[in-house]
Amino acid sequence: MNILVKITIQERSIINPGVSMGKINWGRVILGGLLAGVVINVIEGIFGMLYMEEMKATLQAHNLSMGEDPGTMMLFLLLGFVFGILGVWIYAAIRPRFGMGSKTALKAAIVVWIFYLGSLAGWASLGLYPRYMIIMWAVVGLVETIIAVMLGAWLYKEEETATE
Repeated sequence: MNILVKITIQERSIINPGVSMGKINWGRVILGGLLAGVVINVIEGIFGMLYMEEMKATLQAHNLSMGEDPGTMMLFLLLGFVFGILGVWIYAAIRPRFGMGSKTALKAAIVVWIFYLGSLAGWASLGLYPRYMIIMWAVVGLVETIIAVMLGAWLYKEEETATE
């Protein structure tokens, strides 16, 4: 018996089975991510200015200097935008499962912050900065990431899809 069966699989939300997962609105991911990146870069800039002398003194104690060339600064600015876009993308990806809103944005922010902790672990392993500075950066990173991703998620909207 030769039976041809056509099966259509449509992605559905696990939490809300009647809700279609839809497609990610990349324009809104970029827009929200850029806003989140601005927030990250502004907070990093303010924090950096407040503790610049202490960071310089710590590095000078190891006969090192701050990388203040334009290329290094551009790299850090770019990373702020990458983290912002990553946060909004994660929010968009998990939103069908967890629902839209601040609780889901918080979950996305924590995922991004875990990546941030990975970079701090690298700094900590080098032993250049005192432990309290690493902890302080982790706390500031958590706060800035939460604020940034929540603002970026606020701008995110799904594309309208035609109903079946």
